[in-house]
Amino acid sequence: VNLMESGGGSVQIGGSLKLSCQFSDSTDGMAWFRLGPRREREGVASISRDGKPRYAQAGKGRFTITRDSAKNTLDLEMNNLKAEDSETYICGAGLSRKTAIIAPLGPSFYKYFGQGAQVSVSS
Repeated sequence: VNLMESGGGSVQIGGSLKLSCQFSDSTDGMAWFRLGPRREREGVASISRDGKPRYAQAGKGRFTITRDSAKNTLDLEMNNLKAEDSETYICGAGLSRKTAIIAPLGPSFYKYFGQGAQVSVSS
């Protein structure tokens, strides 16, 4: 499965940005990650095959994850952005029953990842 992110960029604090991920084949659960301080992937939001979302505490109430299986797209709408949201965001795809039903936030459950899109939030 190939994944490609788009929509990254620079925005002011309090602003909004929408990330999109185009994927090449059918997948189970999907998720958005961002690189943490030690450059490891940290789960931001995930979505099961039937559309149930899950959010990390940092994005609850501000981020919305959606998927369109007909178009093979995964989106992350980010509102009220903070400086600490500045990072590289990566979409991931899982091919397992667990990601299909639960879509955990841990990156180890996902098999395929995109190259990432940079988000920069400043005053």
